[in-house]
Amino acid sequence: MTPPPRHLQPMTPVQQLRAGRLPRRITQLMVGLTLYGVSMSMIIRAALGLDPWDVFHVGVALHLPMSIGVTVIVVGVAVLLAWIPLRQWPGLGTVANAVWIGVATDWTLGWLHAPSSLWVRAVLLVAGIALNGLAGALYIGAQLGPGPRDGLMTGIAYRTGLSLRLVRTSLEVTVLAVGWLLGGGVGLGTVLYAVGIGPIVQHLLPWCIVPLEHPSPAPALLPEPGSGVEGH
Repeated sequence: MTPPPRHLQPMTPVQQLRAGRLPRRITQLMVGLTLYGVSMSMIIRAALGLDPWDVFHVGVALHLPMSIGVTVIVVGVAVLLAWIPLRQWPGLGTVANAVWIGVATDWTLGWLHAPSSLWVRAVLLVAGIALNGLAGALYIGAQLGPGPRDGLMTGIAYRTGLSLRLVRTSLEVTVLAVGWLLGGGVGLGTVLYAVGIGPIVQHLLPWCIVPLEHPSPAPALLPEPGSGVEGH
């Protein structure tokens, strides 16, 4: 089935709020962020390897008196502060992303326990990656601003002139290495996430973009596969 012809619009934070259909977009944003936190918890409980940013989050949480969700929030706020020298302006979705994913993650970890069976953990991992892709497409499609980590990537690329792929790879390799050294889990799930999340988001995103009543004059291209996903 062919996806509808929808595009992400290049907008300032003010334009994002004035673009129309705000109740629908805020609802979709919060559903996407909640599912993102749930999917992160599923991957964590599978204990078969995490995505690069979550390797870092878990590694940091192992050495500080903070839960994983609180660590996600602290790191998100710290990354958001790094936008200042890059002269980036966060949108409503950016701020919500920095806070709510951590809340949803801790809430889910509170009742989702790690299965003992290997095949159940494998199913939980695959389901978590699939749900993570859907969640990312939902919050990106709401068009209320990128996540803190995505904005850091695009901001560095814009200010330095380097390619998005190079900046993204450099950032993820760095946080993966630091997180692994701190004790974060690296394994099969890390590889599956790296391979699978891009195609999932790229396939689902056109279906999740909310058409705007007052779009910007020039539509933006869809992001490179997976570039709009946190943790990612």
